[in-house]
Amino acid sequence: MSRTRRVFRVRSRHAAVAGAALLAAALTACGGGGDGGAAGASAKSEMKQKPDMAVSVNLTGDQVKAGEPVTVTLAEGRLASVKVTDAKGGELAGQIAADGKTWKSERNASAGAEYKVEAQNTDSQSATTTFKTTAADKVNKVSINISKGSTVGVGLPVSIVFDNPVKNKAEVEKQLKVTTSDNTEGSWGWIKDYSGKDRVDWRPKEYWKSGTDVKVDMHLNGVDSGPGGGMFVKDYNTEFKIGKDRRMKVDLDTKKMSVTEDGQNVGTIPVSAGTPGGQKASWSGKMVLMLKEGTIRMNSETVGLGDAYDKDVDSSIRLTWSGMYVHAAPWNNANFGRANTSSGCVGMSDANAKEFFAQSQVGDPFEVVGDGSKGNADIGNGYGEWNLSWEQWQAKSAQTGAPQTG
Repeated sequence: MSRTRRVFRVRSRHAAVAGAALLAAALTACGGGGDGGAAGASAKSEMKQKPDMAVSVNLTGDQVKAGEPVTVTLAEGRLASVKVTDAKGGELAGQIAADGKTWKSERNASAGAEYKVEAQNTDSQSATTTFKTTAADKVNKVSINISKGSTVGVGLPVSIVFDNPVKNKAEVEKQLKVTTSDNTEGSWGWIKDYSGKDRVDWRPKEYWKSGTDVKVDMHLNGVDSGPGGGMFVKDYNTEFKIGKDRRMKVDLDTKKMSVTEDGQNVGTIPVSAGTPGGQKASWSGKMVLMLKEGTIRMNSETVGLGDAYDKDVDSSIRLTWSGMYVHAAPWNNANFGRANTSSGCVGMSDANAKEFFAQSQVGDPFEVVGDGSKGNADIGNGYGEWNLSWEQWQAKSAQTGAPQTG
């Protein structure tokens, strides 16, 4: 594939005016009046002072590989403006260098697109060219955990999972931006999702503040994931709001769950958590309510516990991808507040579970403390980043320097 720079020249309007002056001078001379010689000399002098505009573009032809910025270079003089647009009218923003010699787009050319380059210098000369990029050999896509317009709890991080591996993590992370209404401090961190895919989360330094408006922009179109990952061919975005500050803490020792809103206790619920001493023990540490799934079919074989159970379970809210839930467990009524005898989930009465389900938000922090757990789940098995210190979380960013302030 040729990467030769294309140089294109377009005669300026000044030259056209000079040509018209020559023509007018010649007609006057035939009529026998005026100083035709002086006018002609002046016009020729102007033409010599205004050479054709010569501009080169780094991307040329009909088989350009996407994934790099567009650079326009002026041979002589200074650039006044450069406009690069695709066939749909979308414009690549960019900046002219301080010396006026070059212009570079802020973002890469995208795959499978046709671009038109229009440049003008400070002498009002202009030049135009076009190029086409090839389609991506492989396309990478993303899934984001928060849908547009959602209201979520104070513990929910922004989480992006990639279809294909991401080797160019620093370049990809550079295109991700979180903007908040109160300048929330936070940082991106790269982890492996429970599915085994690459994932990057944006976690605030502390839990979100209620009422915060959040916008996430993923300027990924034209960015290369790296070997095996493919190219992104579109941008993504979402925006959401932080709801009430509602938090839960389960104490495995007392077999009770406390619920707070805005720091005030609003209820204590008797529970029965996982059976200590084996695979049926509960995960502990800081988690987040992931999904309100309602009534679901739970089968112990799907989580490696043999044929211990297979039943419909009401008021179910997911805590980990590996199958830990908080839910109604009427079959275990005798043990609420007395013993931890479940297969790993946190169970409660039908009435308590129904009310708890109604009041809870996806993203509410959920913490488990006390003896008898099997430790913290992996970070990617849900949203376990709150078990890391702020410094530990920052270290998972692919970018160097200070964390983002949205």
